Amino acid sequence: MRYRKLGNTGLEVSEIGMGCEGFAENDCQNTQLLFDAAEKYGVNYFDLYTSDPQVRASVGKALKGRRNKFIIQSHICSIWKNGQYKRSRNIVEVKAGFEEMMSLLETDYIDVGMIHYVDSMQDWETIASGPVLQYALELKKTGRIRHIGLSSHNPQVALEAVKSGYIEVLMFSVNPCYDLQPASEDVEDLWKNESYASPLVNMDPERQKLYEVCQSLGVGITVMKAFGGGDLLDEKLSPAGKALTANQCLHYALTRPAVATVLAGAHSVEQLKACISYETASEEEKDYALAFASFPNISWKGHCMYCSHCAPCPKQIDVASVTKFLNLARAQGEVPETVREHYEVLPHHAGECIQCGACETRCPFEVSIMESVNL
Repeated sequence: MRYRKLGNTGLEVSEIGMGCEGFAENDCQNTQLLFDAAEKYGVNYFDLYTSDPQVRASVGKALKGRRNKFIIQSHICSIWKNGQYKRSRNIVEVKAGFEEMMSLLETDYIDVGMIHYVDSMQDWETIASGPVLQYALELKKTGRIRHIGLSSHNPQVALEAVKSGYIEVLMFSVNPCYDLQPASEDVEDLWKNESYASPLVNMDPERQKLYEVCQSLGVGITVMKAFGGGDLLDEKLSPAGKALTANQCLHYALTRPAVATVLAGAHSVEQLKACISYETASEEEKDYALAFASFPNISWKGHCMYCSHCAPCPKQIDVASVTKFLNLARAQGEVPETVREHYEVLPHHAGECIQCGACETRCPFEVSIMESVNL
């Protein structure tokens, strides 16, 4: 298992993490099996958005004796009321839900406390100016949560939250079809058939800016919905008009700026192991570029996907990294110190380009690479 830094938190997280979708199955007996497999294969990060007390209790039981082997991302504002899940901003309910979660998990701290499901600007403004954020800050101050996170599907809202300086970790939906869609307060818009009725070209600029600003500010991204609920793996269901493999979806998410881990919503040990097999997959098995270039409904023409098909450069310039750092600087309107430092340690720089054009002949997306590296 490879591990990545989760933004500026200081946490080292497995690049394949666990979602909690499969925990409830088989009367929650699946939880123990999934955690056993996670420990065996080096998965150390998981998300717990569900407020179901039975699921939370099963996770607490599974963590006994090995709490220090796992990094918990669990959600503030996700509560259980009248026998069902509810998202709440009522501070009395929020506090009671958090206390119940801590009791059921049998832990005295949560590594990342996620402010749950913030998809509208009005909702973020209510949180930022009201008691929910203050409660999260209090929990962090007292060490009951170590870092404050936020989950969202809306790049406008997520960007505003990230720029506030309060959010250290962003849980965001990342896949090659969602990334084409503009911001919306209704997550269902991301998958509606009519959203893909016309030919689509290139990533939504707000989503790209969000990833790049997170990278520049040191906000780590944990990825949900990398497979689009499984639809991207099925040609009949995929809005792209062609199926991708699990490895291609994982690789796409993991090559976006600021992404630290993909939370695989495995419903069985076999599904979790299939995601973990990404770690030993060949570059050919992970390569998404040629598949993307052949999508009948979508074009990424002229857009760098950081896929490294441009390599090898005769001057050994890491063209994908140079382009990523350029885009990070463009997103900030300046060259942030972190970008400058990371660029400086590259063994070869853009100024060494001899304009041979070999990279452009290999690029599946017809990016004007020489124009970028010679700005």
